[in-house]
Amino acid sequence: MSTIATSDGVNLHYTDEGGGQPVVLIAGFTASAETWELQRRALLSAGHRVLGLDRRSHGSSDNPAYGQRMARHGKDIRDFLDATGLDRVVLVGGSMGASAIWAYYDLFGADRLRGIVTIDQTPKMVNDEVWPYGFYGLTRHNLGTFFEDGVPDTGRGRPVAESVQRLGRLIEALGRVPQMSDARAPETWPLLQDHAEQDWRDVVARVAVPSLFIAGRDSQLWPCEHATAAAATNSRAAALIVEESGHAANIDQPDLVNEALLKFLAGLA
Repeated sequence: MSTIATSDGVNLHYTDEGGGQPVVLIAGFTASAETWELQRRALLSAGHRVLGLDRRSHGSSDNPAYGQRMARHGKDIRDFLDATGLDRVVLVGGSMGASAIWAYYDLFGADRLRGIVTIDQTPKMVNDEVWPYGFYGLTRHNLGTFFEDGVPDTGRGRPVAESVQRLGRLIEALGRVPQMSDARAPETWPLLQDHAEQDWRDVVARVAVPSLFIAGRDSQLWPCEHATAAAATNSRAAALIVEESGHAANIDQPDLVNEALLKFLAGLA
């Protein structure tokens, strides 16, 4: 594992393997790059250069008390690309990792990007009269307190026991349980709150590189229709709903997600 230093002095750890088209894997809230192990293997086997980035306060990266907002996480991606000299990359983000990618695009546009893949992240978490595809139960009226105790159990979507069972394949591949951060740590709550307050729909609509929105049919966090609604705003975007999958589609249905990733990469000009 290698390290780069961000412009505000935070050390970010990453892995870098293989050659060919560079693909950067960015995990969601509390998750480390290890959670992409099943995608890493498939991408390497297909001849891609695969990089797994641990965001600040995630995985093996530094855990500072500052910079816990999506805009800074977007800048961190830029610092990472600058430090590694990567260009024409495909960014793949799961859950909050997708929001970090949209934050990058909001700041830097299509520079250095060849494509974007997001896995089960709604571009707007707050539900309202025109957007019913946010986090179950989250509205502008309870936004200030909704995540005080971390990510709540919505009681919706795929039963947790079934998703835990699917986690076994990832654990077997790694030989251990993947590294995870504390969802209730004081360093991470501000990030979760900032994440919840964002509305990336205008960013999604103006992304000028091919995009793929993947969603789990039975996501525990929000309706899967967020993916088709977001893709409909951009002529270069497509959506895929993964059946028999919850929020972590890359873990629940790794073969289907890998197939979609490889097909997307093969179709890039």
